[in-house]
Amino acid sequence: MSVSATSLTPPSLPLIVQRGREDYQHTFDAMRAFTDARDQNTPDELWLVEHPPVFTLGLGADRSHVLAAHDIPLIQTDRGGEVTYHGPGQVVIYLLIDLRRSHSKGKLFAREFVQRIEQALIETLEAYNLPGVRKAGAPGIYLSEQAPQQEWRGAKIAALGLKIRGNGCTYHGLSLNVAMDLQPFSWINPCGYAGLATVDMKTLGVSVALPEAQLALAHRLQHLLTAA
Repeated sequence: MSVSATSLTPPSLPLIVQRGREDYQHTFDAMRAFTDARDQNTPDELWLVEHPPVFTLGLGADRSHVLAAHDIPLIQTDRGGEVTYHGPGQVVIYLLIDLRRSHSKGKLFAREFVQRIEQALIETLEAYNLPGVRKAGAPGIYLSEQAPQQEWRGAKIAALGLKIRGNGCTYHGLSLNVAMDLQPFSWINPCGYAGLATVDMKTLGVSVALPEAQLALAHRLQHLLTAA
């Protein structure tokens, strides 16, 4: 595991922690342990992970949205949202952030925190000439209706699910589909939406190594989470 260090005095950039490929349950347990143990001096971290195939359920998720698990593990979590899929070829970044800390414009509130995460995803996709957009009431990032790939307009390319504890500390995070086997998404109703198309960057004609995409997104998060 390697860590890129920065100053520990807020509003320093969150540390980037490369965790490699790791079973979801192990990472989930580690996130909660980190959050339990942290104090006001603990630096924020961004954990970069790639998971073996796994379906995860949010706190209020309806298990009927899992249409056929096909022997892929199904894990109940404490994040928000419905069911989603993680697997090889997907960027997963967990945000272990203390929102009470002073950033350049004061502490972040939950809505602005989510907006900044979404913006990081949009700007990362934009750097690869992919038009990502938000959808009202549907967390995540989708391919714009103006995208040149007509058959993939409106498809979901990134997901978002967070846990914010009462003390303002966060965990869980986001996923960006880079070069995946997309079939498992057809075995669920992604994020609770029946028939929602899910796409990755490779299908849209963008070939990028997973480590490059991980760092590109992590650096955008670092910037936007500490920006004015």
